[in-house]
Amino acid sequence: MPIKVKAFIATMFDFDDGNGQGASEFRHWQKRYWQGVTPVAVRGAPYPVYVNRDGVCGTVLGIGKVRSSASMQAILLDPRFDFSEAYFMISGAAGAPPSKATIGAVIWGTWLVDADLGHRWASNESTSNEMPFLPCQGFGTTAALQLNPALVTTAIKLSADSLASLQRSDAVEAYCARYPHAVACGAPFVGSGTHVASDCFFHGAGLSAQVQAITRLYGADDYVISEMEGIAIAQVIQPLHGLERVMSLRVVANFDQPPPGETTVQHLATALAHTTDGLTDSIDNLEKVGGRVVDAIVADWESWRYGVLA
Repeated sequence: MPIKVKAFIATMFDFDDGNGQGASEFRHWQKRYWQGVTPVAVRGAPYPVYVNRDGVCGTVLGIGKVRSSASMQAILLDPRFDFSEAYFMISGAAGAPPSKATIGAVIWGTWLVDADLGHRWASNESTSNEMPFLPCQGFGTTAALQLNPALVTTAIKLSADSLASLQRSDAVEAYCARYPHAVACGAPFVGSGTHVASDCFFHGAGLSAQVQAITRLYGADDYVISEMEGIAIAQVIQPLHGLERVMSLRVVANFDQPPPGETTVQHLATALAHTTDGLTDSIDNLEKVGGRVVDAIVADWESWRYGVLA
């Protein structure tokens, strides 16, 4: 008989060296749900899948839209698992505009948008007031998906009491203070907004503004999170199980543009080196927030299995 999955947690990378060191979106989830659980190898997925006695399942899918979605497809089609009533949580680190969030903030996705899918040209070939991008028309493509508003509302409500446990270091506090935006300088919080995926690590105020404009073209909520996988994973889940039980949860690990006095290239080099420790400093905030929702689903499964609880 297939293993009944109640909640599936998808992470993108695990650079753990085996001694609990290195950046990992998976490690804190593993400590919470899969201590001592024997991993299950799935053909076509690069990392094994873990599932505990409560039906909480999870893995590392890989970075980027192609790898993560291919892994998700392989796992969903494995007959050893029953995902027919499962809730899916896409969970990972991300960037954010400093006007919308701060490092350590955890943001529930209301919309998932693909910033790559469309028609694009060089900015110097546009007029001064013309954005060099048009949405892709036709061809059966989908570049924007709205997630279940009732599930988003419930997730925010369930995770609101995790606010006091969110953390970041003094070094990150000092780094955030370099930005003039009040939200960037403020404390980490639990919020919501559009998660925008791109295989390109876009950076700088100009591209940030362009991505915000793209989300508006699709009628989505404000762009708050930049990531690399969300809509691709959701599009794999959708034809098999629909979107009603799909959640996207991201923690802000970096800003998508430099502070005053620093060029985009200079800041990008700094961000890649993780000198602000934004990733390792706040990655466990994902488990602190998302775990409240997963635990609620498992604790009252006989209600949740039939639909989202208000």
